[in-house]
Amino acid sequence: MQIFGVDIGGSGIKGAPVDLDRGDLTQERHKVLTPHPATPDTVADGVKEVVDHFGWTGPVGLTFPGVVTGGATVRTAANVDKSWVDTDARALFGDRLGGLPVTVVNDADAAGVAEMHFGAGRGRRGTVVLLTFGTGIGSAVFVDGVLVPNTELGHLELNGREAEKRASSKAKDDHGLSWERWARRVGKYLAHVEMLFSPELFIVGGGVSRKSEKFLPLIEDIKAEIVPAQLQNNAGIVGAAMHAVEHG
Repeated sequence: MQIFGVDIGGSGIKGAPVDLDRGDLTQERHKVLTPHPATPDTVADGVKEVVDHFGWTGPVGLTFPGVVTGGATVRTAANVDKSWVDTDARALFGDRLGGLPVTVVNDADAAGVAEMHFGAGRGRRGTVVLLTFGTGIGSAVFVDGVLVPNTELGHLELNGREAEKRASSKAKDDHGLSWERWARRVGKYLAHVEMLFSPELFIVGGGVSRKSEKFLPLIEDIKAEIVPAQLQNNAGIVGAAMHAVEHG
C-alpha cells in the first residue's frame, strides 16, 4: 500500500510516496526550501510543489513543526511564522491540494511512530523518547508503545535558555561548534530529559542522525541506551503516511 507523506521542517519541506508494508520511500524524496517568512500560504505553496512533483492524486499525510490538536489546529509555531497559531492546517492544505484528503500531525510524533513501528524502537517496551535534532529539537514520548502526543521537549529550559537554542543541530552550525562541544550540550540536555522521564531508550533522529558516529560515542553519564534513528531523516515522511492511513 502506498500513501504520500510530507515532512514540513524549519529549513525544508520534503515528501515522497511511502510503501507502508516496508516503511520505506518508493521514490527518491523531493525537497524544497521552507520559505521565509514561513507563513501558512507560503508553506502551503511549498507543500503543493512537493506533491505536484510526483503527480500524486491520493491521500496525503503531513507533519507540522509544532503542536497540532484535533488532527487539524496548530497551537504553537516556534520555528515558523507566528501566524500559524490557531490555523486549521488540515483545511488549508486540503484546499491548496485541490481537495485531496489530508491529515496533519506533529513532526516529531510522526517520526517517533515510524521508528517505533519500523525502526530503532520496534518491539521496545517501557518508556522510549525519540528526539529529532534539526532547526529545533522535536520529541516523541512512548510508554509501552503508546504515544504521548505533542510533548515538545525541545522547549525545556537548559542553562537559562530553551534547550533547542543550545543543543539543536542549527545551534551547532550557528555557533560553529565542534562535534565534541556540541556533544557536551546534547549530553546535558539528555541528562535533563532523563531526570524527568527515566526512559529505557533514547532514539536520536533528524538529519544529524546520519553522522551519529561523530557525536553519540562522546555522550557520557546517561543511564538509558542511546541509539540513532534507523529511518534517519525519512522517519517524518513515513510517519506522516502512517498517520494518513490511521486517521484519514
